[in-house]
Amino acid sequence: MIIQQHSTDIETPTGTMRTYVYRPQASGKFPTIIFYSEIFQQTAPIARTAALMAGHGFVVLVPEVFHELNPIGTVLGYDDAGKDKGNQDKWAKPLEHHDSDTQALVNFIQQQDYCSGKIGTMGVCIGGHLAYRAALNKSVLAAACLYATDIHSGDLPSAEGNDSLTRTKDISAELMMIWGKQDPHIPDEGRMMIHKNLIASGNLFSWHEFNASHAFMRDEGERYDPQLALRVYGMSVELFNRTLA
Repeated sequence: MIIQQHSTDIETPTGTMRTYVYRPQASGKFPTIIFYSEIFQQTAPIARTAALMAGHGFVVLVPEVFHELNPIGTVLGYDDAGKDKGNQDKWAKPLEHHDSDTQALVNFIQQQDYCSGKIGTMGVCIGGHLAYRAALNKSVLAAACLYATDIHSGDLPSAEGNDSLTRTKDISAELMMIWGKQDPHIPDEGRMMIHKNLIASGNLFSWHEFNASHAFMRDEGERYDPQLALRVYGMSVELFNRTLA
């Protein structure tokens, strides 16, 4: 499916959030995927993933996840300076501000004549966490959470009792959890903590672990596994075709 793309600026309670829109060129109403990036914001690999998913018949929105903390259009490099700044931003932004960003995106989607109103979320790294977190919003029907960091630790700033692990019981969306077993950022005990919590909370979810490291979906760098990436993209498309139809 041929796609088009543009950007739009969405107002949130914490400032203007540049959001990149990828959608089919064909006329009609399409389900939406909010795609949350890594700490580096919309890099070339993130843009390519968004385009790939849009080409399967979705409107894909890529918000700048740390819009309050950077000039509009900021993209951090996959280097030490980029990691340091991205991690600094990660620890500076409360989860409650991510929640209000998600609601602003939902409001935007519901006003667009090319959106069906059916919404899913997807994300990688901290974006996987944010996709999981966004599933607290009752408008979100499904979430593909790819090697989601910091859920198990509860370290991201939030009000007491409002961390994502504790709030799992409030998620009604279907979750697809994707992990790399050799991921140093989410150790075995962290993954098992999340798994047990999902079972105890009665969530609807699927769980998939692969022999892969962190960021195995990113098509730059030595950790990229094209075979696994293609498989996970297919799983994600299936999830959203089924839940957002």
